[in-house]
Amino acid sequence: MDNETQIYRDLQKYLDRMPGGFAATESDMDIRVLKHLFTPEEARVAMQLSMKPEPIKRIYSRVQESGMTLEELQQVLDTMVRKGTAVPKVEGYDEKHYKGGGFTAGGIFSVQVGRLTRDLIDDHQKYQQEIRGAQKAGTRMIPPLRTIPVEKSIPVPEKYHVSDYDSVRKLVENAPGPIAVADCICRQITEILGGHCTKTDLMETCLIVGPDHARHYVDMGIGRFISKEETLDILDKVQEAGLILQPENSLKPEAICVCCGDCCAMLKMVKNYPRPADLYLSNYYSAVDPELCTGCQECIEKCQLEALVMVDSVAEVNLDRCIGCGNCVVICPSDAIQLKQKEKVAVLFKDKEAYNMQLLSDRVGKWNTFKVRAKMLLGLKV
Repeated sequence: MDNETQIYRDLQKYLDRMPGGFAATESDMDIRVLKHLFTPEEARVAMQLSMKPEPIKRIYSRVQESGMTLEELQQVLDTMVRKGTAVPKVEGYDEKHYKGGGFTAGGIFSVQVGRLTRDLIDDHQKYQQEIRGAQKAGTRMIPPLRTIPVEKSIPVPEKYHVSDYDSVRKLVENAPGPIAVADCICRQITEILGGHCTKTDLMETCLIVGPDHARHYVDMGIGRFISKEETLDILDKVQEAGLILQPENSLKPEAICVCCGDCCAMLKMVKNYPRPADLYLSNYYSAVDPELCTGCQECIEKCQLEALVMVDSVAEVNLDRCIGCGNCVVICPSDAIQLKQKEKVAVLFKDKEAYNMQLLSDRVGKWNTFKVRAKMLLGLKV
């Protein structure tokens, strides 16, 4: 193995220690993907970043033996931030801190919107296919996203208590800082590959509601700040298009994805499963009143998960496929469909860090995760 390839192999091992992991492949497709995203110098710096944000002087203490100056490190880190391969942290600190970026859901690849190439997409898709083929049957998967109903479909308050985390309006109103919007990376990939979304022409639908996350998107040049009013206007448009709202799996999501069955990598994957509902976190499901259904089939055409079928000229919900997005409720001209709240309400993670720690625990075990937490408390690199 030559020196450059070894650098990327070491980087792969570093990324694989992150909560979401980044597994090696027999074909070395993982190395091909990393070469699209990191120069050798950036790869060396990336491996000195911790999962916990650190000031630049602490990071420099680990790289100064290489002969790099503090100013050169600053330039490399700022370049990596713009490329999405390092993550800045401002909230709660007097000076800017940096941490390493994980590769999987919400990580390095997902912020390549606007910088995608056909070669990167092809190699990433080959990598994903190889990894899925190598995964062990029965491997536990914690959903990185969850499904919440579109606003107009939520049951009346006097019948159900709708938690703030299940109301997209409340998520927007309660956003602690600036909000940003970016193009949907999944629809962008579809267009680069020569396709086109049949569900919507909307591209600018990825909503970033975490303050540091929003600033990061704007600093990378892939997002723009928007007001809460403009955010709600975008949500009105995506509701009309019948798209699915998918915030991150926590009480304090940093982002809200707006997805379609045409382009969304996750939706396309789970649609192939016999019971997609088992793979989603949702507190609702749809139910049809056969007395009110006129058999117009508008709900069947709108459903992104193909959860509605016609039985004896009446729409019927396949609960194995329904993820409670509420789009069929809104589209039904005869008000024959309602959302019902599940008896067992989902327990969400406190925040992104809690989700990541559980993800890490499932991968490496509770004891190793405890050691990571201890290192974090001591201010050591993890």
